[in-house]
Amino acid sequence: MRSLKSLIYKDFLLLIRDKAGLAMLFLMPVILVAIMTYLQDSTFRSVNETKIPLLLLNQDKDSLGATIEKQIKASGIFQVSKTIGAKNLTKSDLVREVANGNCMIGIIIPENATENIRKNVKRYVFGAFNGKVISNATDSVEMEIYIDPITKNSFRATLMSTLREYAARTESDFIFNEITSEVNKLSPVPIADIHLARNQVKFKEQYARLDGSTIMPNSVQHNVPAWSMFAIFFIVISLAGNIIKERDDGSFNRLLTMPCPYYLYILSKIAVYLIVCLLQLIAVVLMGMYVIPLLGLPSLTLNNHYFALLLMGVCSALAAIGYGIAIGKIATTHQQASIFGAISVVIMAAVGGVWIPVFIMPQPMQLLSRISPLNWGLEGFYTIFVRDGNWTSVLPECAVSVLFSILCIAIAVFYHHKNREGKR
Repeated sequence: MRSLKSLIYKDFLLLIRDKAGLAMLFLMPVILVAIMTYLQDSTFRSVNETKIPLLLLNQDKDSLGATIEKQIKASGIFQVSKTIGAKNLTKSDLVREVANGNCMIGIIIPENATENIRKNVKRYVFGAFNGKVISNATDSVEMEIYIDPITKNSFRATLMSTLREYAARTESDFIFNEITSEVNKLSPVPIADIHLARNQVKFKEQYARLDGSTIMPNSVQHNVPAWSMFAIFFIVISLAGNIIKERDDGSFNRLLTMPCPYYLYILSKIAVYLIVCLLQLIAVVLMGMYVIPLLGLPSLTLNNHYFALLLMGVCSALAAIGYGIAIGKIATTHQQASIFGAISVVIMAAVGGVWIPVFIMPQPMQLLSRISPLNWGLEGFYTIFVRDGNWTSVLPECAVSVLFSILCIAIAVFYHHKNREGKR
């Protein structure tokens, strides 16, 4: 026990002497959580509050074009412009402005759109009164829509869905009015305008939550777990670097000449860096609860699942520590450990769902994400922070994280004995 205490004290001194590394371990996750949460929340807000610039060229000059223009303006989503400065808009001007990124979307309503729809309605009504079925309209109306080439596919799909919704609403209103007009021309008894109540089928959107759950998913509840895992695994660089430093300056060999078995050396590393990881987690959680709300964002909610959080934090930390010990034992230089450790953590974070949600990844990448240690911890933290789970809910993620840690430490022990045998 005295040897272990001395080793822990030695590792603690190594850690606090690296002021820059220590600052990175604690400041980086706090800054990441603040920046990413604020950016994500402001992005959602900008989508809802900022109007999308739209150029509109209405060549119809009749009721359909006027109705479409009125609906687009009334939506509150678009900032509609019909001119470029003092110059009247033309098709070539519209295409050029959108292509150059000066406007996100441009819409051209063709000439004679109203007249074409009226001809079709007249054919349908006349056919109905004469017992004929008109299968296809001969005069269609095709609006041209131009979108900025740099617009992401996901946003483009949302934009087009919104436009189609307003187009369908406008089309139904216009066609009902035209049908009423044509029927009154043919019927001896005039009928009133046809008006249908909108939104007869309504949707109630809500999160699926367990009974008694009070946690509401938001940007903070999602970002704290993600960046907590990223911060915990970033201790790999510091841990591997300290192992290599001790090996290069001869401290490791001197320790082995004393009554100090290798397992105590490993235990001291685990003890010190476990404390570091838990302090990181505490710092991020406290920031989510008390500092993030000062930025005008929602506060982090735990719902008293402190033991579940501690259990998941310990198991995730053990996975990161085991990985760092393995890298420190296998790498031959400090540069190798730093570069490989940083790149591998970033790759595991990307694959594990820290950067991009797993469900939108291609199927092969979704399968690959299951072998990422950051994904195990992330899913466990999501269970606590978002799904309001308890400690039994995270046992599978805890178990696989501990198994990963044991495997990494076993690899480090294997390389240790292999190197000792090679020197004899």
